[in-house]
Amino acid sequence: MLRIASRALFANLAMAQNLLAILLVVASAYALPDLARLRDFSWLGVWLSRWMGGAAHAANSRIPIALLPLVLVAVCLLIQAALGHALFGLPAFLFSVVVLFCCWGPRDLDADIDAVLKAPDSERRAAAAQALRAEPAMTTLPFESAPLVEAVFASALSRWFGVLFWFVVLGPAGALGYRVVQLLARHVPFSAELDTDQHAWLERTALVLDWAPSHLVAMTLALVSEFDAVIKTWREYHATHGHGYFTLDLDFLGALARAGIDADVVAGDGYAADISNPLVELADARTVLRRILVAWLALIALLSLVGWSH
Repeated sequence: MLRIASRALFANLAMAQNLLAILLVVASAYALPDLARLRDFSWLGVWLSRWMGGAAHAANSRIPIALLPLVLVAVCLLIQAALGHALFGLPAFLFSVVVLFCCWGPRDLDADIDAVLKAPDSERRAAAAQALRAEPAMTTLPFESAPLVEAVFASALSRWFGVLFWFVVLGPAGALGYRVVQLLARHVPFSAELDTDQHAWLERTALVLDWAPSHLVAMTLALVSEFDAVIKTWREYHATHGHGYFTLDLDFLGALARAGIDADVVAGDGYAADISNPLVELADARTVLRRILVAWLALIALLSLVGWSH
């Protein structure tokens, strides 16, 4: 019984530490946006080059690139385990904060949205909007309501919610694994080093890692915006595309985001014409994304309190 109680206490303490780490990272992102420059993954390029070099020189074999994220996650798990019981868990907590901070973003989404909203003319607004794309290698983003809303939700999934979900599930190792797979699969400086098969495998892995957080974002969107509009669009999307919910087609999130933001804008001021105004839609999308983030934090806090109550 004592051993079971100690394990439960340790699990509850870990959940509370994770919540505090998340709050610190989110607060620093809002209060100290200049710190975003410290999120530097250039070391991953060095690891990748050495890994690929080792693969190229391996006799009659090729080292699967899929092992690189697994190795990094394993190293992170070993560090977590080593620090977990030292000094009442303080080193492990600091390690969690550092890893989560480095994996958050890497660009600051609020700053990118502000740059668009505060740009002095249309040309500079369109140029600033390109930073809202989830992946820099994508084609030019049109300065229109629907593409902007889709882009900002895709970026929020990659920059915030995917990292947050896997951090809660697996701690720092989860956040690091998610970010490394995203970078290898979708950022040209890394993905250009891969052959077609390796890139396809990593892209599929990235979609798998995005599946659960994207659905949670969709459910939260329904709760914090216009529930009927979001749920109706969700059903129509899957009915139109002829498949169920358990697929790796995650484009539904963009459709739901457009429906939710359109309905939220109309409900907010009563003018349907505003849904064609990219700046109005973008500003409302940021507000809704903040509501979703707050809802996630409240849920994590509630789970932590429930754990302590038992």
